[in-house]
Amino acid sequence: MEKKHFALKKLLEAVEKELLKKPNRKTLDRLSLLAGFQDWDSFQDALHGDADAKANYEV
Repeated sequence: MEKKHFALKKLLEAVEKELLKKPNRKTLDRLSLLAGFQDWDSFQDALHGDADAKANYEV
């Protein structure tokens, strides 16, 4: 029974580690596109600054 408990504990630690991993830049850029921004930096500027998504569509 102790072996099963240890194995389950290790499995849960591995899953938690994977869930807490920060997404890479490519993933963040793609998620930003879905939100209407050109890239992650544009999204961050709008979130924490004065810019908004309209800047991405100005000609």
